[in-house]
Amino acid sequence: MGDTQQERGIESVLATVMFEPGEIRQLRDAFAPARFVHVPPWDSDGIAEALAHADVAVLGGDLDERHIKAPRLRWVHCDHSGLTRSARPEVFARGLAVTGSAGRSAPALAQHGFYFALALTFDVRRLFAMQDAHRWHGPEGFEHRLALWGKTLGIVGFGHTAKEMARLGKAFGMRVIVYRRGAVEQAPDVDLMLSADGGDTLDPLLRESDVIMLATQLTDATHHLFAAEEFAAMKNSAYLVNMARGAVIDQSALVEALHAGEIAGAGLDVADPEPLPPDSPLWDAPNVVITPHMTPRVPDRTQRSIDIIVENIRRYRAGEPLLNRLTERDAYTRDRRT
Repeated sequence: MGDTQQERGIESVLATVMFEPGEIRQLRDAFAPARFVHVPPWDSDGIAEALAHADVAVLGGDLDERHIKAPRLRWVHCDHSGLTRSARPEVFARGLAVTGSAGRSAPALAQHGFYFALALTFDVRRLFAMQDAHRWHGPEGFEHRLALWGKTLGIVGFGHTAKEMARLGKAFGMRVIVYRRGAVEQAPDVDLMLSADGGDTLDPLLRESDVIMLATQLTDATHHLFAAEEFAAMKNSAYLVNMARGAVIDQSALVEALHAGEIAGAGLDVADPEPLPPDSPLWDAPNVVITPHMTPRVPDRTQRSIDIIVENIRRYRAGEPLLNRLTERDAYTRDRRT
């Protein structure tokens, strides 16, 4: 099934999302008059029974072999943003349309990226240590630090979160460079748009950026996109922020770059593997700020998910392209732990 399809009906739906009753009612009404079966994700028997008839599934997590083998299933929606575990070659071979809820948490994720940028810029670890010691004077050399204003922000990827990062970057008075996969025209809040499909490389972004934020999908093409060569090309004063997936970075090369002073620091909300083992050298690498793949929620996150699903129901029935649909270019055939 391609990006567009003929108009089609929906006869039977399986939902395993753990929404509140009123939220489930919104989905039930949007799918009406289709048969709607809501079962918890741990009810294997109920899922198996529903999958014998379902042509659509709305899942709280990723799809698995049960969904790939379901005889009538044509569309699966996974209610989260990073669909790496669902971007499997057999899914595309099977012809399943797979969509996700990318964008529902974009404002919070972008703010999280700037939490790292500000924490590194303000050297908060040393400031907190001074506070704990009841010392009023700032850390040595603090007077020479420069704020984000006037610096260059490089963003890798240009999905929902990256667009919010660009908007915040401009609000902080930064010049914004974006490197993305597809070729597009210039976008608001972006000073320089680079595209892999347009023949551009990462080089300008690496050379010019003071803060680099990763907000790209993890695919075969982006696995270890940042490794020793990229760190060597970055400014020694630059910070790297990863809000994508752990395997977008070669972590061993990152640790070496931090110890060698090739880059000034890193903010990491993701790791490879997760959870990050207690003996990982990342914990003690110089000037690293780590959060455990955990971002404060936007207050209407579930409703934002529902809005995406409801719009895709309309699009599916009308034969229009689905929002947040995986393509074969999104395939990830490596270890899917991250």
